[in-house]
Amino acid sequence: MNSLHLARFTVAYWCVFMAVLLPLVCAWLAKSGGFGKPRRDGGYDNHDPRAWMARQTDWHARANAAQANSFEALPFFMGAVIIAHQLGAGQTLLDILAFLFIMLRIFYIMMYVSDMPRARSAVWAAAFLVNIAIFFIGYR
Repeated sequence: MNSLHLARFTVAYWCVFMAVLLPLVCAWLAKSGGFGKPRRDGGYDNHDPRAWMARQTDWHARANAAQANSFEALPFFMGAVIIAHQLGAGQTLLDILAFLFIMLRIFYIMMYVSDMPRARSAVWAAAFLVNIAIFFIGYR
């Protein structure tokens, strides 16, 4: 008898997917002020997007910085979730911590775009500590 094994995504794995999407949301925010405007009027320049982005200011520039930080946080989060799964961490706690990490990263982005540096740094630190907890949750 041939049985078909179906993989099941845990909440933590779905959180990894959400973490992959966060930098894309930040990029969209960063570029949104230039959409729909001609390049000659300062609109988004897809021919030279990095130079165009470098000229942005205020919340658009902060959204771009949040994008960079979101990409920087991604490898550690992905690795921590995979390692926790491999080490047999308790699934419920792992799912809760992964979801908490995502929520903190969303708040981090909101604080960054809103120019709230102290709150942003505090939320960043909390998310980093949660990620460390995820990393070690399966350690015995």
